[in-house]
Amino acid sequence: MAVHHWEAPDPFLFVAYHQDAFPAGSDGLGPARAALAGRRLGNDFSGKDGWSMYHGLHVPGFPAHPHRGFETVSIVRRGFVDHADSLGAKARFGEGDVQWVTAGAGIVHSEMFPLLRSERPNPMEMFQIWLNLPPSDKMAEPHFAMLWNEAIPRLKREGVEVTVVAGALDGLTPPSPPPRSWASRPDAHLAIWTIRLEPGARWEAPAGDGSATRAFYAFDGDGLRIGDQPVASGASLRLPANLPATLSAGPAPVQVLMLQGRPIGAPVAQHGPFVMNRPEEIRAAFMDYERTRFGGWPWPDEAPDHGATEGRFARHEDGRTERP
Repeated sequence: MAVHHWEAPDPFLFVAYHQDAFPAGSDGLGPARAALAGRRLGNDFSGKDGWSMYHGLHVPGFPAHPHRGFETVSIVRRGFVDHADSLGAKARFGEGDVQWVTAGAGIVHSEMFPLLRSERPNPMEMFQIWLNLPPSDKMAEPHFAMLWNEAIPRLKREGVEVTVVAGALDGLTPPSPPPRSWASRPDAHLAIWTIRLEPGARWEAPAGDGSATRAFYAFDGDGLRIGDQPVASGASLRLPANLPATLSAGPAPVQVLMLQGRPIGAPVAQHGPFVMNRPEEIRAAFMDYERTRFGGWPWPDEAPDHGATEGRFARHEDGRTERP
């Protein structure tokens, strides 16, 4: 199991990259009972046999938990996520899909990883990126958007593929983020790209706005160079956005995540799942959650899944259902 956690420059908070070699699923969409032996269920980050249950008891994943004051961007490259939240919305997404959640004033959600294939392994690969909100939007109405794989543009050159999750690139424009996101502001110059270079390939990331910063995260493969700087697998490199950056691969393919954005520049107070500007706002978040549960939990258990036969879909708070 590969798990990397990186700090990220403002306006981002951090990046988590998960790569789990989940086994074939059982009837309950989780691992067979024998595969759970020796794990600390409810808090399993062991990486035993190449995967973890995280906080799941039967299905791997993260049962109901609250957030306030920031956004999560979940890029699921392989495998699936079953989402449910306190607004009554739910979704199953994966295999290249992206879910963008504005927690804003407060949301409770679960993210479970159903093992839908019973006859073969269920590899899982995903990024979860925490993106801050400016003070004016910390208490925005919660919202989620689906960026389906089929609608996410990709720039393809010889030996190079760039997946454009956010931020225009060479005439390619991805689906819109939630309306109160920092990414929805043109002057934020926010971009999220994943870049794959085949052996020996080179690509120049074009210069951006001088008010933004960039961070490159080498998450797969060895031999990456950015300009003259070698970047080892699992390492990161920060650069100013107003200069082009030449990425090159050595004798093996490499993959890179790039995050770019203009800093929000506000104080950050964080405690667990809450990210605000002042300590007293963190205390208020805990009190509000204890009092209101951010709208309650309308699901029969803390870790709902969406069954063995459901495909990719999203049902929003207003009852609208979309499918890719």
